[in-house]
Amino acid sequence: MSERYTRVCNWVDSQVSVRPYEISPASADASFRRYFRVRWDGGSAIVMDAPPEHEDCRPFVHIATAFAGLGLNVPRVLAQDLEQGLLLLSDLGDTQYLSVLDAANADALYADALDVLARLALGGDPAAGALPPYDAALLQREMALFRDWFLGRHLGLELRADEQHLLDASFALLTQAALAQPQVWVHRDYHSRNLMRLAAGNPGVLDFQDAVVGAVTYDLVSLLRDAYIEWPVERVEGWVEDYRLRLRAGGLDTGSREAFLRDVDLMGAQRQLKVCGIFARLWHRDGKRGYLKDIPLTFRYLTRACARHAELHALGEFLRTRVEPRLTELGA
Repeated sequence: MSERYTRVCNWVDSQVSVRPYEISPASADASFRRYFRVRWDGGSAIVMDAPPEHEDCRPFVHIATAFAGLGLNVPRVLAQDLEQGLLLLSDLGDTQYLSVLDAANADALYADALDVLARLALGGDPAAGALPPYDAALLQREMALFRDWFLGRHLGLELRADEQHLLDASFALLTQAALAQPQVWVHRDYHSRNLMRLAAGNPGVLDFQDAVVGAVTYDLVSLLRDAYIEWPVERVEGWVEDYRLRLRAGGLDTGSREAFLRDVDLMGAQRQLKVCGIFARLWHRDGKRGYLKDIPLTFRYLTRACARHAELHALGEFLRTRVEPRLTELGA
C-alpha cells in the first residue's frame, strides 16, 4: 500500500461518518489525478486524489461552483483539503456516455449534451474574469505538442525548413480562426468519457477544471468529433446545425450554416493536432500506452478537415505524404 493511498484512506476516514464503508478505485484520467468510490449502506461519494506537487484542486472547486450556477449537473464538493490535494465529491455514477451510446439512442443523448453546452455558452459571462482566456499563446502551445511529441518523438520525423514554415503558418491560421469566433465559456474536454448518463439531470459533467473563455465551437468539436467514438458525417452535421440554431435562438449570432461548419472544421483541426500530441506524450512521457489506439481516428478527422478547406490543403498534403506513411510503418 503506497504512502499516498494510506493518506487518502486516513482522510476519508476523517470525513465519512457512516460505518461501515468501503473504498475502491473508481477511475484514473490522463493527468496525475485518481478517483476512488466510497460506498456505505444507502450512499456513496467520490474521492479525487490530486497530488499537489502535480495538480491543483483549486480550479476544480472554483469552476464547479461557477458551472453549478448555470444549472450544469457537476459534482458537488462535500469536503476538501486543498493542501493535501483531496476532495470528497458527490457521486454521478459510473455510466459514461461512451459505454451506452449507440445509433438508436445517440439523438436523445446528444440532445441532452447540447442542451448543457448551450447553457454553458449562453449563460457564462466571458467578460467576468471567472475563467482564463483561451488565448493565442495557449492555442499555439497546444499545437506545438503535435510537432514535438507526435511528429518528433513518436514518429521520429526530422522536418525540413519548408515543413517547419508550413506548420508555423498553419498554426497561425488556426489560431486566428479560433480567436475570430464568438468567445464563450468552454469546458475544454467535453466528450463521451467525461459525460455521465443519468436518469435525471442528464448528463453529469466531469473533468472541467481546465475550463477557459474560448471559441464557441471548441466544445462542440470535442463532443461530435470525439477521439473515442465516430459517427457518420451527415449525422454529425445535423447535430452541428441543431446546436447553431440553439445558439441563435439564445441570441448568439454564429453566422450561416456553411460558415459555422467551417468554424467547426478549423477549430477541430486545432484540437486534433493537440490531441495527437497529447496521446503521444501520454505514452512516451507517462507510460500510458492505451491512448495510442485513439490516434488514427483523431488523425482521420484532421485530414478530412484539411481536404475540405483550401487554406489547409498544403497541411493536408504534408500529412498525406510525410505523416501517413510513417503511421502505417508503425502500424497505427
